[in-house]
Amino acid sequence: MSETAVIVLEELPPPPIDPEYADLGGISMVAKYGLKQSGKRPPVLDYARLLWQRRHFITGYATAKNRSLYSNARLGQLWQLLTPILNVAVYYFVFGILFTQSKGVPHFLLFLVIGVFLFNFLQTSMINGSRSISDQLVLIRALHFPRACLPMSSTIIQLQQLGFSMLMVIAVALGLGQWPTAKWLLVIPALILMSVFCTGVGMIVARMGSVLTDTAQLLPFLSRTWMYLCGVMYSLASVANKASVPHWVQLVLYYDPPALFITVVRNCMIKTPGASSYKTAADYNSALEAMHQPGAAWLWLIIWAAAAGIGGFVYFWKAEEQYGRG
Repeated sequence: MSETAVIVLEELPPPPIDPEYADLGGISMVAKYGLKQSGKRPPVLDYARLLWQRRHFITGYATAKNRSLYSNARLGQLWQLLTPILNVAVYYFVFGILFTQSKGVPHFLLFLVIGVFLFNFLQTSMINGSRSISDQLVLIRALHFPRACLPMSSTIIQLQQLGFSMLMVIAVALGLGQWPTAKWLLVIPALILMSVFCTGVGMIVARMGSVLTDTAQLLPFLSRTWMYLCGVMYSLASVANKASVPHWVQLVLYYDPPALFITVVRNCMIKTPGASSYKTAADYNSALEAMHQPGAAWLWLIIWAAAAGIGGFVYFWKAEEQYGRG
């Protein structure tokens, strides 16, 4: 009779663990090596410092992007100047000739180009800002940087293009006999405040566009409606001062942010001719009315710029951890 061998397996104790790695996912490793959560949203002031540290990246990225916009066109960067010229030509033909909106408005061509160029700055900053996150998901997922760099770069691109447009404004002003005065210098702070406003608005729509990609398709319709309400191609006073318009509607029209920015720049650059240049006193009063600027306009420019700039920055910062998650 054969005997059956019985093998008893003794349970061996687990191998010793190096104390250094005893808590790989716990607090001890985090404290010992100063580990930080990747992609965690920093405090708002630290976030602002990070953006300042990357200011050269923001401007460099914007400049490179701007140069590439017309790289495939035969005329290249010349389109940065031709585009605003053609826009003004179309608007002048429609509103200055066909619909005679120039009646009672001094130097209507200059009046028009200022309105068209400044509103185009706001409009394109909004539309391109809404796509700044969704169009750069590969870059966002590959590199770690403050995501606000992207909508800020979009605004800087439009600001660079506005520089070419302002050259056209100066040329038109000189052609109409509007020689530079000390008031022209006020255009610089007005454009700085408008840039802050556009940057804030760009950040708001950038966050919206990162969640709802249809935002970029909807904004052109909304901005076009906004354009027709803020006196780009006509004098706001011709509408607001009618007896049938309620007072609160007048306030909304006059203190609407783009309308206010456009009005201030117009009044800085357009000098109303003297009374002797008009046939009747009614014509002169009509010209003065067309250039109407509401009270405390500069204070309101500062308020709008601060509200949009700070509000848009904080609104965008709150979703910093969500961008690029898909």
